[in-house]
Amino acid sequence: MSQLSSHLVVEPFGEVNVLPGKGGSIHVRATILMKPAVEGAQTGLAIDGSASMKNNFGASGAVSALFAAAANNIVEPVAKTLGTYLANFDSDGSTSIIYWACGMGGFDVEDLGDMNSAQIKTQRFSAPKNFGSGTKLLPALKFFTEQKFPTAPWTILLFITDGALEDLDAVKAYSIELGKQIVAGKRKFLKLVLVGVGPEAEAAEGQLEELDDMDYGGLKDAAGNEIDLWDHKMAKDMQKCEEIFAEVVDEKTILAPSAQILDAKGQPVTPLGRASYADGLPALLNFEMPAGSDSFSLVLPGQSPVVQKLV
Repeated sequence: MSQLSSHLVVEPFGEVNVLPGKGGSIHVRATILMKPAVEGAQTGLAIDGSASMKNNFGASGAVSALFAAAANNIVEPVAKTLGTYLANFDSDGSTSIIYWACGMGGFDVEDLGDMNSAQIKTQRFSAPKNFGSGTKLLPALKFFTEQKFPTAPWTILLFITDGALEDLDAVKAYSIELGKQIVAGKRKFLKLVLVGVGPEAEAAEGQLEELDDMDYGGLKDAAGNEIDLWDHKMAKDMQKCEEIFAEVVDEKTILAPSAQILDAKGQPVTPLGRASYADGLPALLNFEMPAGSDSFSLVLPGQSPVVQKLV
């Protein structure tokens, strides 16, 4: 699967994935940006506190215009922007914030507590008390899933990182266990999003993609949706905070009463699993186009077509 870089994705799309289809065709899965309305939503923000992050806490660097500039600290504006967004989305009006990968070996978590949007705006995200000598993601994941939100009806967790994960296999194994808990009805909805910051994250994006695209062995939830816990974004490419919800939407959420998706030659595509989009535009589009197609268009009644290039 090839996911288009977010700076190539045009509004209103949130994420566009291109996969090989049958007989050489092109299979497209695209989501439309939206902020879900969820009762009982819980949120968490985890900031990588490993030693490899020191430069990001104390140096300037590339982040998107979405995040306000901060002299000599590219982590702080990302944490403030995303933390404020999560707090305003959270049903309790606050989000749980931690530093992770702290201390000896990078196994420790520094809990900053729950903060509302006003508190986050004045909080200094300068650095953890003890930078970690390793980068272990699993303890932070377990902190949220086992201590903070073991029974929450809906949870989204963001992990800011430079991408140098040392326990990827352990995180994958635990993620499969979380998936099995969801299948068994022992755990509710859970979404995990890695947000890469700094040049190290760009170099390690392949590792972030590996977790994003991990195989759950065909696990499906009660609604028949395939388990897919992880997503990843790069801070330098993000244009809207809603992008963190790009993989949250599904084909049952209808955003417009009718629409058309046209291939590069202007011919209507045939959605997978339904006859057309004439009876409603879902938040998740799933269709195939002829081999060699390099774009598709979204056409809503009375509006100009929105063209999304694939290359």
